[in-house]
Amino acid sequence: MASSFVSFILLFINIYTADGWMYYSADRCVFNSTELSDMEFIHSEYFNRLEFTRFDSNVGQFVGYTEFGVKQAEYWNKDAAYLALMRAQKETYCLHNVQVEYPSALNKSVKPYVRLHSVVPPVGEDPAMLVCSVYDFYPKQIRVSWIRDGQEVPSGVTSTVELADGDWYYQIHSHLEYTPRAGQNISCVVEHASLREPLVIDWDPSQPESERIVITIITSEIILGLVLFLAGLLIYCSRKTQAQSPRKTTEKQFRPEWILGPTKYKPDIGKYTIFDRQ
Repeated sequence: MASSFVSFILLFINIYTADGWMYYSADRCVFNSTELSDMEFIHSEYFNRLEFTRFDSNVGQFVGYTEFGVKQAEYWNKDAAYLALMRAQKETYCLHNVQVEYPSALNKSVKPYVRLHSVVPPVGEDPAMLVCSVYDFYPKQIRVSWIRDGQEVPSGVTSTVELADGDWYYQIHSHLEYTPRAGQNISCVVEHASLREPLVIDWDPSQPESERIVITIITSEIILGLVLFLAGLLIYCSRKTQAQSPRKTTEKQFRPEWILGPTKYKPDIGKYTIFDRQ
């Protein structure tokens, strides 16, 4: 991956506070590679969050942004020794730290997840559209391109900027307008610092995305219906088996021969009437 795809900032801050007033300075190194020519050293002075003066290595001297900052910049620019010290910071401070931090940052890169799908064009429009969506990658810098029949597609491509997910990861979406025809091969190519070689995703036009979604939904509904049918059948068979099983009788049947004696007897329940034996 080319080093131009990556840009970092090293930041060092000094803060001084007294009775609610805050004064601080910040040193920054902006760079795209470990080459000294690609680096920029910036020293800023702040008072209560307001930057009043700055030294930029590309400018070579201090610049003031407030009335006090202009006077302070003029004073420092007249100090040849201090000005030479600030101009040397690009090499002594930035180059040294970049050579340490730059490889460390590249080792913490995260590989992207890529999804290639089609979009149904509006009614009356001929060109179809493919969308290459790249998710969850770090660092931010990435390149997404299209290849048709072995050649990079120069036109009909639109892409979003790298969108921050809010969790240190990014996503990007690239759109390709094309006219479907038999035999053509289209691929989405992703280049990122986390990849040793470009990631190539080939488009399979054998079945449109919309049809695959419909088939998936129908298949899921069939499986769910079959499961519910089998569950109902098992419950029905279980209840039918219980209904046909013989019931155990716990009540004792009354037999007249159990009653002996010369007197007449009528039970309170009135279920049976017993007469004397003659």
